[in-house]
Amino acid sequence: MLWSIIIGALIGVIAGAITKQGNSMGWIANILAGLVGSAVGQALLGTWGPSLAGMALIPSIIGAVIVVAVVSFFLGRNK
Repeated sequence: MLWSIIIGALIGVIAGAITKQGNSMGWIANILAGLVGSAVGQALLGTWGPSLAGMALIPSIIGAVIVVAVVSFFLGRNK
């Protein structure tokens, strides 16, 4: 479980850096974006590529980028 959280945080940090939203997100948001993005990415793209802690890294990063972009789109409109 701890390993999944660490890998989820890493995936969230990478997704935040790709979308340029990483500075506005905290560690909890990075972990959630990584874990939710991993589920979304693997559901949409499958489980191909290298894998750590049961998460396929490439689909997980793509899914986390999608999650971060969608959440920042909806939360960014309120500001």
